[in-house]
Amino acid sequence: MKLDQHTTAKYLKNLNIQRLNPMQEAVLSAAPNDNDIVLLSPTGSGKTLAFLLAILQQLEQEPARTQALVLTPSRELALQIDQVFRKLQTGFVISCCYGGHSIKIELKNLEQAPTIIVGTPGRIADHLRRMSFDPSTIHTLVLDEFDKSLELGFAKEMSFILEQLPNISKQLLTSATYSIDLPDFISLNAPKAINFLDEKTDEQLQTKAIVTKHEERIETLLKLANVCSHESTLIFCNQKAMVNQLSKRFKQQHIPHGTFHGDLEQNEREVSLMKLKNGSYNILITTDLAARGLDIDNIKNVIHYQLPHTEAEYIHRNGRTARMHKSGVVYLLLSEDKAWREYIDEMIDYEELPSTIPPTFIPQWQTLYVSAGKKDKINKIDLVGTFLKKGGLQKDELGLIFVKDNKSYVAVPKHKTKELIALLDRQKIKRKKVRIAIAR
Repeated sequence: MKLDQHTTAKYLKNLNIQRLNPMQEAVLSAAPNDNDIVLLSPTGSGKTLAFLLAILQQLEQEPARTQALVLTPSRELALQIDQVFRKLQTGFVISCCYGGHSIKIELKNLEQAPTIIVGTPGRIADHLRRMSFDPSTIHTLVLDEFDKSLELGFAKEMSFILEQLPNISKQLLTSATYSIDLPDFISLNAPKAINFLDEKTDEQLQTKAIVTKHEERIETLLKLANVCSHESTLIFCNQKAMVNQLSKRFKQQHIPHGTFHGDLEQNEREVSLMKLKNGSYNILITTDLAARGLDIDNIKNVIHYQLPHTEAEYIHRNGRTARMHKSGVVYLLLSEDKAWREYIDEMIDYEELPSTIPPTFIPQWQTLYVSAGKKDKINKIDLVGTFLKKGGLQKDELGLIFVKDNKSYVAVPKHKTKELIALLDRQKIKRKKVRIAIAR
């Protein structure tokens, strides 16, 4: 498929993007001539759009068959890629495959060969064993965040998948780190390296260390959380159990927050991210699952409650803030009586918490659940009309709206949630009676 300026401009307009950035232009320039590309670029720099446009350059309209496969380390990243591609409105079909939901849905979607399949290694390997799709027609392979897939233990599945793809002519590997160690089963022929891993400037990213006694770490974190609570903040832990432990203490202190880790159901994780994006809370306590590959913009603060074991993960965590030329702050919570990680710069700036801790910032937004979505032919315009006309809201009282397949989420002023539920619960939207409730 030829990607001329007019077609590219149309796709960008569908994404509300004015122009490609230099990294994306470099990928598009290299894709027609270089069979193998290794793209190194920070999280949040637009790698997804870059490789999707590169894929589009390789696609043929006829005959209908699966032509490209994208492997990604997490469900969230697979869903993000799927959403970006659908917004492009190319006319090609994409199918998203990942664990944590019924495989029957995916088997149905694969009956008519999609042009592109995106998925996690475990689920894609499962489909190949079931012969759910024909791997022989695939000519383009993208290994997105491939180093993270290897780190998460998907080497066996990835090796199996690549063995089943006999006709790959184009490969594109992406990473947000310099630490690249290709396993033997990934074979590249004179790959083109595109490197945009420039260090963020001191003006963009400040790093501050707060030193405390080990037994006072949680109390120090609670104070720091209050200081940061008016801005979007990620608090990183190394274990899921620690995320839950901190969440319990935050609840006791009535600090609004969400949690995000691998033991949560897919829907719970999606709702956690939605609430952070729409301002229902500003603080998300998470594992490294949120360190990369997620579409989370405008994060102001990153707090390392527990420092990661590797410098690479440390860099990825920090990459959640100071994105797209915006400023951000990284806080390291260090124990004075414990050894620090070797990668911590001794010249780091030290910060003391203010003597008077400000009260917790209480967000003014709350998220409502609506029991209808795309498959009910309901869109954002329908929900806007319902909440403005039947709910009596003003335009500036309606926050972000997310429409999923069978449900939707609407951000509204917290002080009006009870009134809105009373007015709208069991009312009809496009002839469908819907339930309205506070999203959990």
